[in-house]
Amino acid sequence: MHLKLRPYLWYKFLNSLFLGLSVGAVFTLYTPLEPFVFSIGGVVLALGLLGVAKAYERMMNFRRFIQVTLLVESVTLMLVMSFLMFKYHYSNVLFIYGSYQLTFMFGSYLIRMETLLLKRTKTLSLADIAKQKGYLWGMVLSYLFYQLLASYGIEEKQMQVYGMYWFLCLLQIGIIILVVKSFRFFR
Repeated sequence: MHLKLRPYLWYKFLNSLFLGLSVGAVFTLYTPLEPFVFSIGGVVLALGLLGVAKAYERMMNFRRFIQVTLLVESVTLMLVMSFLMFKYHYSNVLFIYGSYQLTFMFGSYLIRMETLLLKRTKTLSLADIAKQKGYLWGMVLSYLFYQLLASYGIEEKQMQVYGMYWFLCLLQIGIIILVVKSFRFFR
């Protein structure tokens, strides 16, 4: 298996675009949750990060990197679809929060593996530039999206976030396609 750089850079761009688009929605999305949930979530996240770090010896290989990347992106698609199907039901918001925490558990691992795989400074620079451009564009497009909805009289925050999640669903499907294209599974 080998990494295809061009689709991988597009994946990094779209992945960060997703983050930039979704970051504003989190404040509205999590409003039903009590503050103690975030404390418990932080503890679970820290324990999960510790567990993943302890498993590095078994996980530091290309095959596991692909599997974890696909897992994280699939969980993200599931949480986006969950919100579209069940909206602001308390248990659904709790599921979404927990799912995001699960994906965050693998963040350090994915960054470390990416550094090992890309090796060269130039390639690492390209990946980081793609990520920053994606995040920047995501924040700008998020602002424009919410302003557009407000100009059409859609000012209820929950409806705005629901509209954003339709776009995020399509974007996440594209992200998963790019992950698959980024890795040569067959020669």
